[in-house]
Amino acid sequence: MEVISGKIEKAKKVVLYGPEGIGKSSLGSQFPKPIFIDTEGSTTELNVDRLPKPTSWTMLNQQVEWVKQQAGRFETLVIDTVDWAEMQCTEFVCSQHGKKGVEDFGYGNGYVYVKEELGRFLNKLSDVIDAGINVVLTAHSQIVKFEQPDEMGSYDRYQLKLGKKTSSQTAPLVKEWADMVLFINYKTYSVAVDDKGKKHKGQGGVRTIYATHHPAWDAKNRHGLPDEFPLDYSHIAHIFNKNVSNNQQMPITNSTQTNVEETKPVSQQQEDMGAVEQPIQNDAPSNGAVDISSTIPQALRDLMVQSNVSEEEIQVVVSQKGYYPMDTPIANYDPSFINGVLVGAWQQVHGMIEEFRKTLPFN
Repeated sequence: MEVISGKIEKAKKVVLYGPEGIGKSSLGSQFPKPIFIDTEGSTTELNVDRLPKPTSWTMLNQQVEWVKQQAGRFETLVIDTVDWAEMQCTEFVCSQHGKKGVEDFGYGNGYVYVKEELGRFLNKLSDVIDAGINVVLTAHSQIVKFEQPDEMGSYDRYQLKLGKKTSSQTAPLVKEWADMVLFINYKTYSVAVDDKGKKHKGQGGVRTIYATHHPAWDAKNRHGLPDEFPLDYSHIAHIFNKNVSNNQQMPITNSTQTNVEETKPVSQQQEDMGAVEQPIQNDAPSNGAVDISSTIPQALRDLMVQSNVSEEEIQVVVSQKGYYPMDTPIANYDPSFINGVLVGAWQQVHGMIEEFRKTLPFN
């Protein structure tokens, strides 16, 4: 067995969370060579590189897979924000199981499925780390009532705005995954009262980063940072300016490995659309870019644009499986079929389209 001694320099897994508008995105933009996946469209005023706003969980996974293969071009992936990404994850899980909401599963099973799917996503982000690219997840904060199991009484504390139900387990999963969890908030220096001693008003408001755990918030780091310091990237820059041993240039492709739950009835349709998962590539027909109707739902349209797939090609493979006649517009497909099969099992659908293209004369 090989024994490895000493510290191992590698990319970092960071979570930045705090109230809206405090500067999480701006701080993320100061990390080395960042590329943003802006899930909520809030970085329009930042001069940064970004990918198109993902309109589906499948598209978000594809974007992460693409970034993983850009080591050397980018050094930091910023997902802004992970709580909006979680909403797409929940929608994806519900569409896979034919449910309207996560509560429809019963007995908390929906939250288990969401946790498992988000866990697979975090594993994919760990692959980005292994490629030598830092990963920064920004998130909003929420105030929750917390009760110590061995003490009387309760108090309010800040937590990640993930899994708003107590049965959800996504927030602990993200915290465990991260090397560093930094809480950003306005520091109140004093509380003023009126002449009658009734009205209390906070005074002061310096933006502060908290780097260690406190009864009032979650935070952690493994780099000996002080308990608190001003919101300034220079205080943590030394952590990310070190060389990463596994930072190698990789070929640029656009492949993904999206796991699909095997459930009824949607999963049977997914199996019919192709049981063997194949990597997605941008191999377009020789006639160039396709013209996609604006009546097609946004989530599917974005995947079609990204893979240069036409409406006619989808109509062909759908009709081959007997779901809809060839001349049925995609806009007339059932929404559950679009979200659960065409979007949810896009990898298989695209594989069938690739097989269809091989039969065309220009191939």
